[in-house]
Amino acid sequence: MKQLITLGFILITLLGFSQTAEIDSLTIKLAYQKQDSLKVDTSLQLIQALYNLEEYNKAFDYILLSEKLSNDINYKKGVADITFYKALIYAQKDDYINALSGYNKAKNLYNDLNDTLGVAKVNNNIGLIEIKRGNFSKGLQYSLAAINELEKQDLKEELKLAYSNLAKAYNSVNAPDKAIAFYIKALHVQEQLEDSDGINDSNMALAELYSQKKEHRKAIEYYEKVLTNNTDNSTRGKIYSKLGGEYLKFNDYNKATEYLVQAYNINIRSEDRNGLLPVLNNLGDLNLRKSRLIVAERQLLQAGAIAKELDNKEELLKHYKLMTALDSTKRRFDKAFVWQREYYNLKNELDKKTSSFNTKADSEVALELDPNFDQPNTDSNFKENNKDFSTKDSNTLGKFKILFYALLAALAIVATFLILAHFKRNETIKYTQELEEKNIKTDLQKQAYEEQIAHLESINNVKDKLFSIVSHDLKDSLSSINGFIGLLSDGSLSREEFDKLIPELSENANNASLLLFNLLNWSKSQMQSLEPKPSLFDIQEVFEDKVKLVEQRIENKGITLIDHSLRDFAYADRSMFEIVVQNLLANAIKFCKKGDTITISNHISNGSCIVSIADTGVGISKENLGKLFKNTSFTTTGTSNEKGTGLGLSICKELVELNHGKIWVESTLNVGSTFYVQLPKSKPSNT
Repeated sequence: MKQLITLGFILITLLGFSQTAEIDSLTIKLAYQKQDSLKVDTSLQLIQALYNLEEYNKAFDYILLSEKLSNDINYKKGVADITFYKALIYAQKDDYINALSGYNKAKNLYNDLNDTLGVAKVNNNIGLIEIKRGNFSKGLQYSLAAINELEKQDLKEELKLAYSNLAKAYNSVNAPDKAIAFYIKALHVQEQLEDSDGINDSNMALAELYSQKKEHRKAIEYYEKVLTNNTDNSTRGKIYSKLGGEYLKFNDYNKATEYLVQAYNINIRSEDRNGLLPVLNNLGDLNLRKSRLIVAERQLLQAGAIAKELDNKEELLKHYKLMTALDSTKRRFDKAFVWQREYYNLKNELDKKTSSFNTKADSEVALELDPNFDQPNTDSNFKENNKDFSTKDSNTLGKFKILFYALLAALAIVATFLILAHFKRNETIKYTQELEEKNIKTDLQKQAYEEQIAHLESINNVKDKLFSIVSHDLKDSLSSINGFIGLLSDGSLSREEFDKLIPELSENANNASLLLFNLLNWSKSQMQSLEPKPSLFDIQEVFEDKVKLVEQRIENKGITLIDHSLRDFAYADRSMFEIVVQNLLANAIKFCKKGDTITISNHISNGSCIVSIADTGVGISKENLGKLFKNTSFTTTGTSNEKGTGLGLSICKELVELNHGKIWVESTLNVGSTFYVQLPKSKPSNT
């Protein structure tokens, strides 16, 4: 790298020496030449060399001397060229009045000499001045008039200037296709001349034009060319931001993230708020699309503050639009309505400015060359003829005055009518906007009401289902228990008969207890008030407690329980996990027959704790497997005709997922089933 810098420095130094040597040589040659046209030509070479080195004051001294000599010897070509160079220097000093005056004098001289190339050079430079001053119509006409001759002579320096001028002018009058065509021509010449600054400018302009035309892949191609040829951090920060925005437009989130993060880091380090503003808006848009709403809101609010501080209305408009989408997504419809109103107000303001500019541009700018663009104005001839006419016939002039005043009065009436119509139109627009705002607000309120109604209907369905289960299943279990107690109190049962009925009574009591337990937890979860309180607890302890509760039932049904549980810890709500284990054990007992086995175990997998409850019971058919864990009641009777609500597994699923876990089942009909529960061993990082 150091060698390349050194080599570049040497080349620049040698180039400087060669140019200085050329100037010295021309100065010496000029000193010994006679006072003739050859001396003027040598002086012009020296003036051009000094102009190229931007030594305008020295060049101007030689211009004054050469101008006098050319006039003295009546060397018209020399006078024309010197007048042209004098105008060039005035233009470089931003003295446009003297520059245009000089160009017009030089043009007249070149026309007298039939020097079409000289005329083309003058037209090209007049075009540059007019475009810089915002007179795009004039600038276009002068630059277009120069192109053919410059292309014929293949004057690359002049063509580079002409193509760039035309591209800028077409872009300014909203003619993007023509602007693109001339930027591509300029780029071709700039590459031949190895003009790195010009290449970067053209590539950047082409990228922005293609972006405006929504040809995003073309825009990316040219932005990446600018990136390749540029090492300046400030420029790279802007390009990264542009590239991120382009990739975002066709949903390539990975590329968009890569470029926007780089742009953010560069602009933060350089404290460039102008560069940071579009980056924050684009990052907010990206995170909004990826549902990272908290991050998106923070970035968009920061963008809005910067946009207002810098008075950047284009980025502020984008900010309003994104905030509308964000608050609508978060169901903050009142805020979304406010952002939407701000968006439309600013958009209308910007549209009015654009509309007035476009109207002016459409009426003034001719996009193709007008062959009569440089013809002298005929207004002076008209005034002179009008004067002659007035002197010949004063009576006719009096009639014209009367007609003029009548027309003026008619014009005043028409103007008054137009003003009134304008005010009426503004009132209509304002009324229409207010009506649209009311309609939007009504729609948002209607949407909120519909969501409330849906929620209430859901709660009502929960209530109906709860009453239905209580009135049937729970009633049956309690009636059975009540019947046993009634028989015992009446003395209808002997002690021996009662002892025989105790297991059945216990079974009914357990069923009623578990049913009530599941109903309460299910209804609570459906009302959306279930909140986990996670902590570290020992899995083995939970198993031990829950096995004690079902030991009698296991013994009564003649089932074998194998406990392979190990001492291990999970991070979850212990009481919720106990509900899950109790339900899974109850299910296993319910679907096992005499002689079947239930096995409980746990192990560690990828930093999680996995619990399994396996049985060798009746198993589950493939058809019924898909119905498990649904938020609807699905149940089948047990091996001893045990009943259930069908809610146990749906409650298990909800409780496990509330604790950032998973639950699943593997089963084969007439072979058995294994239920698995996976829970974290530590606090998840995203909570």
